[in-house]
Amino acid sequence: MKYLYIIIVTLALVSCNNTRVSREESEAEANTEQYAPGTRQVKITMDLQRIASWEEYNHAIEHYWDDFDFECGEDVIAYDTMQVMSAFAQYASYLGAGMSAERRDSLLRGLMHRAEHSRPVFDFFTHIAEGVLHDPNSPLHNDEMYIPILEVMVASPLLDEYDRIVPSYNLELALKNRIGEVAEDIVYTLANGRQGRLHTIDSDYTIVMFSNPGCPMCGQITAEMSSSPLISQMLASKRLTILCIYPDADLEAWHNHHSDIPSSWINAYDKGMKITENRTYNLAAIPSLYLLDDQKRVLIKDGYSVANIEGVIMYFEQM
Repeated sequence: MKYLYIIIVTLALVSCNNTRVSREESEAEANTEQYAPGTRQVKITMDLQRIASWEEYNHAIEHYWDDFDFECGEDVIAYDTMQVMSAFAQYASYLGAGMSAERRDSLLRGLMHRAEHSRPVFDFFTHIAEGVLHDPNSPLHNDEMYIPILEVMVASPLLDEYDRIVPSYNLELALKNRIGEVAEDIVYTLANGRQGRLHTIDSDYTIVMFSNPGCPMCGQITAEMSSSPLISQMLASKRLTILCIYPDADLEAWHNHHSDIPSSWINAYDKGMKITENRTYNLAAIPSLYLLDDQKRVLIKDGYSVANIEGVIMYFEQM
């Protein structure tokens, strides 16, 4: 009887152990199925319609990313990149809604520091931030928001000296020609060889347009500005100057398309490609528009919307 009892207890223990392993395996399989690559989504609960005070807004924005698992490590591949990118884009738009630059930058730095829990998660968020804030074709392209992210990248212990090369270069460019600061000067050359400087242009506003000959979008923006009543009126009254700069080296192509630019504009090129050499302006995407005030302070940086230029001019005219 004693031996029978021992056998029964032993079988019971083995059965319990097998059940435990089986349950663990089942849970692992369930988790694998639940978080298959590209299927996991971050839940965003912030609803502006339910926010009644600035304190509630601050609380909601501070907890915006609470559902994201910053400790997931290599399992970050389970997240739906496009869905998280959309959530980040919405987050960026919230940060730009009347929040101080100091507060905005602090929140962006805080987000990136949370992502530093592991290299995979950090890479995931730097990729998303680049797509939303740095891609010149993004409607939310914004150097001012991208600067704190680049600063975290350059200082992060997760990146080695080679990994820091690109963000360091991008940070150098982003820190130039910032909104509210005086734009870098440009020495431009006309078709007749005469030269001038951006800083000596005397008008209430200056539009600097970096353009390439034969570029379809450049032609579209040129047509939009030419047909704008506001811009045409300000050009006629000498209150606005448009400086169109060709920054590359194919002068034959530039001369062939010289007539594409209205005669009321300054149509010039960058002799010796000094802008590219000295990296005074970010020419990653062309066309690129800058709106400057009478002191050559930047009002719009690296834009492409004529309507936005009109809106900013009208805003300052009503002040």
